[in-house]
Amino acid sequence: MTVAAGRSNLQLRVVSGVILAIAVLVLTWAGGFWYRLLCAIIGGAIFYEWTGMLMPKERATHRIVLAALFAPILLLLLAGWPMVMILAASGLIFVISAALSLSTRNGLWPALGVLYAGVSAIALAALRGDDSAGLAATLFLFAVVWTTDIAAYFVGRALGGPKLAPSISPGKTWSGALGGAAGAIILGLAVAILLGATVHWLSLLVMILALSAVSQVGDLFESSIKRRCGVKDSSQLIPGHGGVMDRVDGLVVAAIALFLLGAITVSPEFPAHFLFAG
Repeated sequence: MTVAAGRSNLQLRVVSGVILAIAVLVLTWAGGFWYRLLCAIIGGAIFYEWTGMLMPKERATHRIVLAALFAPILLLLLAGWPMVMILAASGLIFVISAALSLSTRNGLWPALGVLYAGVSAIALAALRGDDSAGLAATLFLFAVVWTTDIAAYFVGRALGGPKLAPSISPGKTWSGALGGAAGAIILGLAVAILLGATVHWLSLLVMILALSAVSQVGDLFESSIKRRCGVKDSSQLIPGHGGVMDRVDGLVVAAIALFLLGAITVSPEFPAHFLFAG
């Protein structure tokens, strides 16, 4: 790639990223059905890209059947059903999908897309909920994950150095990973304190470090799936960025981690309340 082409690609990434960020923030602020719709779109896109990468075209029938099994999860989410019931339905649907995939000799990987996409959408929606605590927790999550991603990209390009996981993602470096974590700490702490977090700053620091690390693991996980499938991007849905999975890989894994922490500490219906007052 020439310097001009690289610069053009970076500009396209920035423009697309800004537009997407604005749209996501507007829907997050709106909450309710509109935010659940965003989560359903993300979940549907993840499922579409996952099965597209892992299932060859000659297995289109099985892909359609899995999509039919997966659809009720998104419909229940859009309808605003209690999270416990959606999670229970998702578990049952995954078991059915796994049994079908194994019985038809398609392996377990396609069915894992049902679980990954479904839990990702559920975790994002549950964290936001319908109150101010959910809005604050979601904005905090965005601040940590987005800063990790952006800082890791620019610090890694500027400093280079030893590779983080060369067999999985040759472009990622330890300097980028540490730079991403440092950026996440600065902005994450600022956002959490500004929005009135109810936990001690030291606990926030540990949480931010953990979420930053988890988001980078999520990024590497998606890279390993793409390498397994021999593709560069999960799809071409987003100009300059590739697919939806390429943009939310770290976000959804961090969202799942934060949701689980809140669900265990408080409840699956109000997971954000362990971090912010409702």
